[in-house]
Amino acid sequence: MILPIMRLTRIVLALGIAAAIAATLIGQTPKPKHVNRAIELLEQGQPIYYTGSHSGTEGSFEQGKKDAQTYADYISYDMEHAPYDVKGLADYMRGLVAGGPTKSGHRTPAVIVNVPVNGTDEAAVRANAWMFQQVLATGVHGVLLTHADTPGAVRAFVEAVRLPIHKQGVDHGVNEGRRGAHGTSTAAKIWGVSDEEYLDKADAWPLNPQGELLLGLKLEDKYALANASQNLKVPGVGFAEWGPGDMQLSLGIRGPGSQAEKDPRMQAARKTVFDACKENHIFFLNSMNTSNVIDMIKEGVMVGPASEEAANIGRKYTKRQMPW
Repeated sequence: MILPIMRLTRIVLALGIAAAIAATLIGQTPKPKHVNRAIELLEQGQPIYYTGSHSGTEGSFEQGKKDAQTYADYISYDMEHAPYDVKGLADYMRGLVAGGPTKSGHRTPAVIVNVPVNGTDEAAVRANAWMFQQVLATGVHGVLLTHADTPGAVRAFVEAVRLPIHKQGVDHGVNEGRRGAHGTSTAAKIWGVSDEEYLDKADAWPLNPQGELLLGLKLEDKYALANASQNLKVPGVGFAEWGPGDMQLSLGIRGPGSQAEKDPRMQAARKTVFDACKENHIFFLNSMNTSNVIDMIKEGVMVGPASEEAANIGRKYTKRQMPW
């Protein structure tokens, strides 16, 4: 009977050690404060880095599963110049959940969608607001309005994204939200929260400090430049960019992008948008690379597309604590 007892003792000890290791690992698992990783980082004063292509993202479950462990803080999902495929986006979001959680403990990376709605005026945005509702129902974490040219267009955008139960900013720059209730249940499942919790959290941050939706604007043409300051006064916007590619076309500047950006007119356009962001406490988006990421951060850029190498340089410079 001695041998079986010794074996039993070893088994008990092994189980005890395994339990201790599991408890330690559980204790070390990050506990996110937000559903939206990008918002959590911005709240900490940390710049955020995204990945994505203007050629579009492959909208499939398998691609989402693959992208779940991305180095980036959020994924820019392009529908502006790619097919408007909501089913593909929904499959992709389910794939992100299946491939998660992230190293930071978030259920998925944040996903911000470029919707093919140009903010040329208020009427255009209201007529196409159904696109925002369909995209949000898939469980994404933000929306970007392209060619945000007028304050009326920006107001219509913010109102289309918000639920009418949220009152921050109402009658102080925006009217109540126009988003409907249907679709929230699907989105809640992606976020891993109850339907009621989703209703509470599905709002524009930082206007609503408890919100989990990050709304952005592309002030990317001469019309938006003329209204830059007023556009960014509309409550609910989290970040803005100057869209150098489209800005170049709008200003009639020819040549490669890197060369065109040195043109005084382009530099003036960037400054106009950046100054409007500072004036209205909006985060500014600009491309970053390995050679300029630290200078961009010093300048005040807080959002940008960046390679993994560039993002890591920036994270180390700002002493990022959140795992990536």
